[in-house]
Amino acid sequence: MNKPLRIALTKGRLEKDTIGLFEKIGYDCTAVREKGRKLILPVSDGNLEVVLAKANDVITYVEHGVCDIGVVGKDTIMEMEGKFYELCDLGFGRCRFALAAKKGSKFYGGYDVKTIATKYPNVARNYFESKGMDVEIVKIEGSVELAPLLELSDGIVDIVETGTTLKENGLEVIEYIADISARLIVNVVSMKLRQKEIENLVRLVEENIGE
Repeated sequence: MNKPLRIALTKGRLEKDTIGLFEKIGYDCTAVREKGRKLILPVSDGNLEVVLAKANDVITYVEHGVCDIGVVGKDTIMEMEGKFYELCDLGFGRCRFALAAKKGSKFYGGYDVKTIATKYPNVARNYFESKGMDVEIVKIEGSVELAPLLELSDGIVDIVETGTTLKENGLEVIEYIADISARLIVNVVSMKLRQKEIENLVRLVEENIGE
């Protein structure tokens, strides 16, 4: 018998939504729901094994082939730009990348090089390069909204869900950069060696998305 397909899930909300989707398909995910501190868990009736990881690590595990499949946000995919196949949009974990700045500030005014604070330097760099703009990027690990308030940056590139945090800190969206949601990614070699199993799983997933 084949070893189970190993699927890396991003811990937290994407993990819960993916498990909900698997249960809708008919898989028994009791072991994952009652995981305790375990990080590798079986999914009964599905010949699947779940690995729980941080978003960046999901991509690393899939890229290196220690996991066949992964569920990760498009934000992480855009930032890390790894070698794997992105097979489908799972439709949950929806939000957007946005450029935001202090309310009333004319972000695109003047000729000076703008400073952008972000947790996603590659996304920000690619975005401004596509506009032919030269920017200075400062990587922030915590609340990016602080940077314009402390006058560290002219603007921020960040994930926006409702925009409430921006408003509460006197910031506003200048423009939206990209839509984000959870995606199913697959290791390049696994797709060749285990194509039938993976295609079958993807078909079941697509049939049960957003119902």
